[in-house]
Amino acid sequence: MPKTKTHSGAKKRFKLTARGKVRGRHAFTSHIAEKKSPKRKRRLGQPAVIEKENEKQVKRLLGARTR
Repeated sequence: MPKTKTHSGAKKRFKLTARGKVRGRHAFTSHIAEKKSPKRKRRLGQPAVIEKENEKQVKRLLGARTR
């Protein structure tokens, strides 16, 4: 069976943590930032842990083995 290729877009946007969680960027950060509070913008700048519902799909795109 041939090797599976990792999805180029996914590997630029997501990283796996040591414990196997998927880390990515928060949404709503790119524009219309004037109306957002400084506290909210700081929090949105931190990496986000991807929700369980999407984790399986992202791991498959990254070529990670799911247990």
